[in-house]
Amino acid sequence: MLFLRSLAFAIIIAVATMIWATLCFLFAPLPYPQRYYMTTRWCVFYIWASRVICGIRHRVIGMENFPDAPVIMLSKHQSSWETVFYTILPPRPLVFVFKRELLWIPFFGWGIGLLRMISIDRSKARDAFESVVEQGKRRLADGQWIIMFPEGTRIPVGKQGKYRTGGTRLAIRTNALVVPIAVNAGEFSPKNSFIKKPGLITVSIGKPISPEGETPDSMMDKVESWIEGEMRRISPHIYSKEDAIQGLS
Repeated sequence: MLFLRSLAFAIIIAVATMIWATLCFLFAPLPYPQRYYMTTRWCVFYIWASRVICGIRHRVIGMENFPDAPVIMLSKHQSSWETVFYTILPPRPLVFVFKRELLWIPFFGWGIGLLRMISIDRSKARDAFESVVEQGKRRLADGQWIIMFPEGTRIPVGKQGKYRTGGTRLAIRTNALVVPIAVNAGEFSPKNSFIKKPGLITVSIGKPISPEGETPDSMMDKVESWIEGEMRRISPHIYSKEDAIQGLS
């Protein structure tokens, strides 16, 4: 049954992506807020289809922690689900920092290419970061928010990757607040798995962290401490086992 539901979801999303990516070209002449809104209706459909077809529900904790100020969201990353969901979560249009190769993906890449995202060439790390800072300042000044995944890639459920300081360096360079986010979507939409599992995803939003008086390392320490602590609170059944195993090793 899980396979059939997952298959139906994959087919419906594939068809919807082709249709919506084509429609996105019609939205291109619109003012950016309207273009962003119309383009991200695909994301609304994706989340709706996840719930109706696969039984993946969600709840959000801490929406009141989003400030009325420039923000860089730094999130745990376990699944493609949160990547889609974050485009419709915050009160401002969102800017993803992603590898340029994603723009080459048919249909999906076309859609994100019409939005004001920040694509980077990861083979030129130093120049890439300066480009992120330059574009990030413009995006934040325009009222958009930026999201980055400090672990760099999707991390298996119950595991912890190395938290890199790119997001906090950007926050300090742009004088933006950092909002940490914990999410356990990988329990229901696992990395590199075709099968979607029914259940309740929790998205927990932490209090904003100011860059004032911080170094990139000290700021990231606060982000990492909050996210990893919150992951253990929202998924105790996962982390109690992992922590016990690590304690024995």
